[in-house]
Amino acid sequence: MLGNKQNVFDDLHAAAAHLVSSGWTVRERLGAYGASNGGLLMGAAMTQRPDLYGAIVCQVPLLDMLRYQRLLIARFWIAEYGSSEVEEQYRWLRRYSPYHNVQDGRRYPPVLFTTAEGDSRVDPMHARKMTALLQARPESEVVLLRVDRDAGHGVGKPLEKQVDDLADQWSFLAWQLGGTVGP
Repeated sequence: MLGNKQNVFDDLHAAAAHLVSSGWTVRERLGAYGASNGGLLMGAAMTQRPDLYGAIVCQVPLLDMLRYQRLLIARFWIAEYGSSEVEEQYRWLRRYSPYHNVQDGRRYPPVLFTTAEGDSRVDPMHARKMTALLQARPESEVVLLRVDRDAGHGVGKPLEKQVDDLADQWSFLAWQLGGTVGP
């Protein structure tokens, strides 16, 4: 939490690096998936260690950590993340905010962002804004955005919609990581 949030990202990077260095996989076949707060984790994975991941699925994510608290119910999360309106907390947030750490000329792994029009927790702006930023860069590989028009953050989503979402996400990972989909 707060000023220690980077530890979460470092732990993921260490686990991913261990999988590669131990020979369990290679970077080109290492996919990562996270939703909501895990979507923030995926955004940080992509911007902090783009060399480590072959593809990323970033679902209903927080990505603009300097403005998050101004959107929807996110002001209630200040106790966990901090607020960009407090100088010290601004520095923590700025250091890891995925949107603010996209660098010109840097190649990022293929990514599928997902969001939902009816998300009352994490504003769809996060995924849309990050998608637009990455798609505008000529060095970007595959940057896709899937918007569910008839759903929210995910809680209570009908089984049929869950299956559709997962089919798209697993198909994307298989496509980008060299796997196969189907029998």
